[in-house]
Amino acid sequence: MNKKYAMVIDSAKCMDCKACVAACKQANGVSRGVWRNWIKEAAPVVVNSKPSALNLGRGHFQPGACMHCDEPTCLSACPTGATYKNAADGSVVIDPRLCIGCGNCIPSCPYGARFRDPQKRIADKCNYCPERRAAGLSPACVDTCPTKARVFGDINDPNSEAAQLLAANAGRVVRVIAKGADTKPNMYYIASTAPVGWTVQPVNPLSFDVFAQVVAPLVKYAVGLSGLGVLAMLGRQLLVGQKPQPGGHDSGPNPSADKKEDGHDAR
Repeated sequence: MNKKYAMVIDSAKCMDCKACVAACKQANGVSRGVWRNWIKEAAPVVVNSKPSALNLGRGHFQPGACMHCDEPTCLSACPTGATYKNAADGSVVIDPRLCIGCGNCIPSCPYGARFRDPQKRIADKCNYCPERRAAGLSPACVDTCPTKARVFGDINDPNSEAAQLLAANAGRVVRVIAKGADTKPNMYYIASTAPVGWTVQPVNPLSFDVFAQVVAPLVKYAVGLSGLGVLAMLGRQLLVGQKPQPGGHDSGPNPSADKKEDGHDAR
């Protein structure tokens, strides 16, 4: 059985410290002014002019990010196939090599989870921190949450923390259904703290099917040519070999090439 990663949110535990937001930005090198995740504040629930017993008149905070939907509307909005569903773990990811930065996927997401990176000029969003997962770690937002409002795991594995939390709250778990599109999101909320009021109806560009049929093959062809060029250069180096440097030593790495510009900002 394939893995199916999901996040379970108990926003009753969220205290709006925004550690998850800052950790995500730092771990993924997100540019200034844009964010892969967020915390929104919900107004108190009022029933018959009195505060609801669920929150006693107090508002609550709603952590959110990409929902990694089973039926994502952003896939059909991408003209190049840069956005796709990872069949191995259920996540929705972006291939930066294929993204042309057209922005069509942004209004197509009913959760407002996508943005165009102002420096890279391509689409970006939460990707469940694949580098951290490969190292056996949880996504940065989950690891840093001091109250464990966010829980992440493979919900197809009954022994995972996320699957156990869903089972323990059977009948009290909700998915956020967007206006006009049930995308079957894989971010689950405990019922008493379900998000309200921040989904929108997804919008796809007009004449999009024709656009996609023209653009996708061209972009994939260009990426293929780029890959062939790299292979050609590698082959030439193997055939010719490196020329020895004076004194019989190979040239060392360029120290300046390893320097990375720090584009992070504090929040």
